[in-house]
Amino acid sequence: MIVKDIHPVRLSSTVGNKPELPPKVNVSLDEGQVVEIKVDWEHVDTWKYQQKGEFEVKGKLSYKQYPRPLVEQRADPYIYLNHDGYYYFTGSHPLYDRIVLRRAKKIEDLPKVKEATVWEKHQSGIMSEHIWAPEIHYINGRWYIYFAAGDKDDVWAIRPYVLENTSTNPLEGKWVEKGQINTEFQSFSLDATTFEHQGIRYLVWAQKVNNDTISNLYIAKMENPWTITGEQVLLATPDYSWEQAGFEVNEGPAVLKRNGRIFIAYSASATDDRYAIGLLTADETSNLLDEKAWTKTAKPVFISNKKQKQYGPGHNSFTTDETGDDLLVYHARPYKQISGNPLYDHNRHARVQPLLWKSDGTPYFGVPGDVLKGKQEAVAKVEVI
Repeated sequence: MIVKDIHPVRLSSTVGNKPELPPKVNVSLDEGQVVEIKVDWEHVDTWKYQQKGEFEVKGKLSYKQYPRPLVEQRADPYIYLNHDGYYYFTGSHPLYDRIVLRRAKKIEDLPKVKEATVWEKHQSGIMSEHIWAPEIHYINGRWYIYFAAGDKDDVWAIRPYVLENTSTNPLEGKWVEKGQINTEFQSFSLDATTFEHQGIRYLVWAQKVNNDTISNLYIAKMENPWTITGEQVLLATPDYSWEQAGFEVNEGPAVLKRNGRIFIAYSASATDDRYAIGLLTADETSNLLDEKAWTKTAKPVFISNKKQKQYGPGHNSFTTDETGDDLLVYHARPYKQISGNPLYDHNRHARVQPLLWKSDGTPYFGVPGDVLKGKQEAVAKVEVI
């Protein structure tokens, strides 16, 4: 990400009052986008605003880099910031036989803390194979984990399931199996996520049709955290060629509510270097169960990057840093060539980087492994009146 220009900042203050410098500035990137980036401003001496006149304050753009990777061999990473101040991390374990969880007060500490196994697969029957893509949520004072699993007798009979824990600390206590989510029809189904909007809880998930050859996204209301109610609505289907590379796939939905809109990022195509992230958008006042309320970007918003040696970025989630700024959580491999089925190449590492915002109020994903280059110095011109 190369900064070509940092937009000037002009503000005024009255004598004796310290000017309020903006926490972010608009910058123009080399590819033509205008985004907001944090600034660390220098200290402003008191005497500068004790008399009328003008002065300049300099600052440096701030684009935090987290450990790269954050956690190795944890595909489908999910980070949840709870009101207790802890970041909770989970993801697919490479053996696909358990659900693991860790927590830390800072994201950069997640690689260092001990990981706990909170649930293990059954020895037979449902939930006995391919334990995939867990994500953790805190709803109405209880913890829930949504995950997908197969059956030893049919390892590809993947279905979504829910666990519940009433303990304050989800690394402790007992996880109770609430069972399979009641989708309208039975087929390969995974990647369930949940969100609340205007007092209504929704579930979004991926499910295959046409003899399990096409993976669509669906949305429905929920009557409780493990049960959907009412109509199961088709949200998106893989229309574009970049969603059909290897397989026709829309999966891995992740929800973000910002700027009067609801965004759903999702992943598309095979899980090799062609895996990519797309974006759905709806107005926050629209009927979310109306397929026409959602607009899909014609091009992917996040793809493999040869320069940074990050391939197949996808199955993302969103969280925020300690100051409330958005972060993109995703997995990617450090190489392109894969031998055999990419699902069993376990070097999909969890990664985190800032999610920026464009001037039109939509998210800017950048590229996997992004670093900030180009101009770094911001200048604010202050008039004291």
